[in-house]
Amino acid sequence: MALIITDDCINCAVCEPECPNLAIYEGEEIFEIDPDRCTECVGHFNEPQCQLVCPVDCIPQDPDRVESAELLLIKYESLIGEVA
Repeated sequence: MALIITDDCINCAVCEPECPNLAIYEGEEIFEIDPDRCTECVGHFNEPQCQLVCPVDCIPQDPDRVESAELLLIKYESLIGEVA
């Protein structure tokens, strides 16, 4: 699954630099996650770094974007330009 940032976001910006895929960006009201770039840190780390640093715990999995670990790895490989 891709992750999402909920309305509980306090715009502290600690999550943005932690994303190895550059999926997190400043939206109009709160930070947002590009689901096409989010791999939940698969390929980089064992767990999503944004969730680890978020002080208000507002970054859950997006139930509308269910992806297996295999699909997240394929997405990661396409993002870094490797042939899957």
